[in-house]
Amino acid sequence: MSITPVLQITGLTGGYSLNKPVLHDIALQVQPGEMVGLIGLNGAGKSTTMKHILGLMSPHKGEIRVNDKTRLSDPEGYHGALSFVPESPLLYEEMTVREHVEFTARAYGVNRSDYESRSIQLAKLFRMEDKMDTLSSHLSKGMKQKVMIMCAFVARPALYVIDEPFLGLDPLGIRSLLDFMMDLKKSGASILLSSHILSTIENYCDRFIVLHQGKVVASGTLEEMTAAAGQPGQSLEQLFYELVQGGQ
Repeated sequence: MSITPVLQITGLTGGYSLNKPVLHDIALQVQPGEMVGLIGLNGAGKSTTMKHILGLMSPHKGEIRVNDKTRLSDPEGYHGALSFVPESPLLYEEMTVREHVEFTARAYGVNRSDYESRSIQLAKLFRMEDKMDTLSSHLSKGMKQKVMIMCAFVARPALYVIDEPFLGLDPLGIRSLLDFMMDLKKSGASILLSSHILSTIENYCDRFIVLHQGKVVASGTLEEMTAAAGQPGQSLEQLFYELVQGGQ
């Protein structure tokens, strides 16, 4: 019996113009309890792929399913099954950290007791306990990023879509985030993670998908990709360089 992927993208072609698609026939999957690294140069199509998953852009061709639901067939079920951490924090300036986290919890239907226990856990994990009643306009960029992460993780959807989450975080914040994502993964959650810090995610992701010029040029575990490239034992960073710069 096959396991239904939490995220399944088939034949995705899309972009900002019908005449000039950014993505070309993208196919990828994220299985339950799996962390997949989406990597590529600037302009490779990573953020565009994520925008299509979030429903901010409509595919020219292809299909995207989250928990086997599409946005057209079941928009509430589709969006309720995923959570997003953007590259740049977007917060309401006149709301406190606590109000942001509670607002998100309410939007996802998280009950009061779960919200309270999770918000305490997240505030402690990201060392934001003394900032919970601070307006977001008074926070540093790194703290704003932590608020976005806390909002995403106060819910417990099937899929987390995370775009360059380490920007602005201090080393302790990065380690806390990685450890927490691993705990979520162990509990069965799925994560699609985009990052340029390849040396960091190499030891955390189960598989990798390499995008280059809007196409998937390699995918699989690091061992599978290095073997396919005829260069077993390479680091993710060196393999990535060979794939996108060396013409492999």
